[in-house]
Amino acid sequence: MQMEDIVQLGTVTAVDESKRIAKVWFDALGIQSDWLPVLISGDRIGSDVKEWSETQWTEFETEDKGERTGDPDYVDHKHKIIRKPYMPVVGDQVLCIYETVRNGRGFILGGIQPWQ
Repeated sequence: MQMEDIVQLGTVTAVDESKRIAKVWFDALGIQSDWLPVLISGDRIGSDVKEWSETQWTEFETEDKGERTGDPDYVDHKHKIIRKPYMPVVGDQVLCIYETVRNGRGFILGGIQPWQ
């Protein structure tokens, strides 16, 4: 089996966010995949986070480690963020990999930023 049989570049044609799966069109093969799971990427902040869509808190500090008095731009502050693993949208280019067995399962590794 050759590398081009294992690794494929394609375009997302359908997405099911609740199941974290997507379908991909492969131009080189002229076929569309069945539903492929999307690998979970991105670290969670803290060990108490149970759901990937749960709101998470993080703290940002300025680089200035002085007395931090006066100008509020130099005081530690918090930003509320929601961190979620990568999920493609229809039209995204993605890199997929297939297992090396007959009718092997495929997976979406992540998105590809098109070169300009």
